[in-house]
Amino acid sequence: MLRPIKDHQAAGKNSEPKRHWVKDHGLLLVNVGLFLVFLGGMIISGAASYSEEQQTHGGPPLGILQYLATGHFVEAVFENWESEFLQMAMYVVLTVFLFQRGSSESKPVDKDAPQDEDPRDAKKTAKTPWPVRRGGWVLKVYEHSLSGLLALLFLASFTMHAIGGTAAFNEEQLSHGLPEVSTWEYVASSQFWFESFQNWQSEFLAVAVLVGASVYLRERGSPESKPVAEPHYETGA
Repeated sequence: MLRPIKDHQAAGKNSEPKRHWVKDHGLLLVNVGLFLVFLGGMIISGAASYSEEQQTHGGPPLGILQYLATGHFVEAVFENWESEFLQMAMYVVLTVFLFQRGSSESKPVDKDAPQDEDPRDAKKTAKTPWPVRRGGWVLKVYEHSLSGLLALLFLASFTMHAIGGTAAFNEEQLSHGLPEVSTWEYVASSQFWFESFQNWQSEFLAVAVLVGASVYLRERGSPESKPVAEPHYETGA
């Protein structure tokens, strides 16, 4: 009878780190999971909608894998990614220099913020990120690596939006007996910028609402909100 107890205890010990790991990464895991669910829904519904449109014009229906290679899908995905990464990159950079008194989304207005501390003056330990211990140009890049990554993702999405949008636009052109356009011509068109601006404006509206609303409104338990009993004009998380 002792052996099953030991095995059970061992199993509990082995599974405990897994439970901790999931808890430690729950926010990322849930968001990645939701992304995959919604992307899958977009692919399935988009393929069905696109096939219906093709059949309306006398064309053959497309399978899901075939749909993934269409300009319709590429343009739809990256048009949205483009606006998301632009919003996040701009937000990261703007919050370095700008403040909103009373907002949990702002650094404190009247006192120093830990984010502004020079890492060169920090005490180095084994747990200090390697770029900080390395110093020099490596640290210089690391200091702005978050905004740099988001900017690169925006540029990549912007490029794919242009490529996918060109393919979708040319497909529409050919269906009406009109000539195709190059990617550069499509980027210079009002259609491309309409697609971009309609997404960009909504992203910055959402940020403005969050920044302003967090001055007066609360969400107990969320790090995006100040403590419920904290005064309105207390700035920072």
